[in-house]
Amino acid sequence: MKITKILVALSFLFAVTANAGELTVTGNMESTYSTEGNTATTGNPLGMDKELKFAGSTELDNGITVSVMQDTTDALVFSNSQISFGNIMGLAAVYVGSDHDPMDAVDDITPNAYEEANGSGSGTYTDIGSNASQMGVGTKFSVPMLGNVNFKHYPKIDSTKNADNKSSGDANGNVGSANALTITTDLGGLIPQASGATLTTGYADYEQDTDATTNDGNELTAALNYAYGPVKFGYQKKYQNQGQAASTTDAIFYKDDVMGIAYAVNDALSISYNIYESYKHTGQIDNAAASDQKQKTKAISIGYAIGGMTIGFQDAQTSNANHVIDADDDTRTLGVAVAF
Repeated sequence: MKITKILVALSFLFAVTANAGELTVTGNMESTYSTEGNTATTGNPLGMDKELKFAGSTELDNGITVSVMQDTTDALVFSNSQISFGNIMGLAAVYVGSDHDPMDAVDDITPNAYEEANGSGSGTYTDIGSNASQMGVGTKFSVPMLGNVNFKHYPKIDSTKNADNKSSGDANGNVGSANALTITTDLGGLIPQASGATLTTGYADYEQDTDATTNDGNELTAALNYAYGPVKFGYQKKYQNQGQAASTTDAIFYKDDVMGIAYAVNDALSISYNIYESYKHTGQIDNAAASDQKQKTKAISIGYAIGGMTIGFQDAQTSNANHVIDADDDTRTLGVAVAF
């Protein structure tokens, strides 16, 4: 729900004129009560999440749409920003900024009623989409039969967000570039019998070090989601090779399996059961070190929506937390979130 809508005149350096644009401010706040069952010291269990997003849009006389966004962190300081040009030749959109990494957007897209399996802090996972906050340029378009494509290129993954007319120079000069690509395919459009099924695939690569003797990092994922009436089911596989920051260090690999099933009791109430398994390998991918234990989280979630407010509860249990044998990390979280 928009809390303010102001007509503004946005001026851009184009050979065509721009129509009056629109500026909106949206946001959300969530308060949580979280406890951990495997620690003697809990401290204050109350937590707060808050975020604001400023977004503006306009349309040029040639039909191209222009939109900008700027969001904030929990500390309400500026975070990610993006400028996007849509409807280019009626086919594609091009965007520039530090938001909307394709792999980060699909890091866990299995259905849930409130949070992902590890969304309430149970377990310590290393996920795909590691370049989410980097500056890059991307494009989105649709391909017949194949589906929606999202590609982004990062010229330098040095974690800098330059001001205009600036470059990052020698900051983290040893790192290189990165790419990320996802494709979302409606299987029902290919096979009528597969109506309700969606296949999402993704790939990313990045240079941890420009030294030719080191291995680049890469990420892969494939997720199959299916919806039938009030029931949604999803299964996702993920792989991440973190590459080498130096030729003398071993690369670390993660192979993850994620599953979720959600049931909508009615328009407001839903429940879900989610499982997240992560296998860590140090060195050779088929040779896990003795300390690299399989981490597994099982979670039950309940979500209840009342207009712009959502009340959620999750009970999550993690074994071999952070891949340490016999380390448990169980959490119970009650949250109240309001979007505006």
